[in-house]
Amino acid sequence: MSRRRSYDQYCSAARALDAVGDRWTLLIVRELLAGPRRYTDLHADLPGVSTDVLASRLKDMERDGLTTRRRLPPPGAAYVYELTPRGRELLPVLQALSVWGQEELGERRPTDALRAHWFALPLLRALEGEGLVEVGLEEGDFHLFVGAEDGPVYGDGPAPGEPDARLVLDAHTCAALGRGEVSLADAVRDGRVTVTGDGTLAKSLRDA
Repeated sequence: MSRRRSYDQYCSAARALDAVGDRWTLLIVRELLAGPRRYTDLHADLPGVSTDVLASRLKDMERDGLTTRRRLPPPGAAYVYELTPRGRELLPVLQALSVWGQEELGERRPTDALRAHWFALPLLRALEGEGLVEVGLEEGDFHLFVGAEDGPVYGDGPAPGEPDARLVLDAHTCAALGRGEVSLADAVRDGRVTVTGDGTLAKSLRDA
């Protein structure tokens, strides 16, 4: 396999962009922050990417030590991709890009795809402490592992266990949080986010 093109600059930013600067790479990282994903799942949650480009990016990421591929045991017997510790270190990079891109988000365009779990990173930034949080939107449920130091930081669907807090809100409020127009504490106080649960996270949100 030939080596990808390089900027050939002795600069850490240039070296980083050699590895993650290609289109789709960081969005693949965003998806894999949810834990191991099958190729078909990645393709479904990255609308607009071609099968050839996705396969090429995944090969590049595996070669560069950002991801690994393994086969699930029976009865699954499918291959899944997951982040290496090096790949997971890109979480704060994505968070910083998300903050920087707040002003670019604007209102949702008719052509914009949307997945509920794409709001996971902005909500993670807004939550402090540790615990399992379930989030309910009209577009679907997802859950957050707040404060997790390794493993997935979020996942699709209901929480895998009893959550410390459950948040119910609409996509408009999530978008406002993502654009930095309102804080999570203010949205809870204004009744735009409903918080239930008996965990420390739920109590801190209701008392904020």
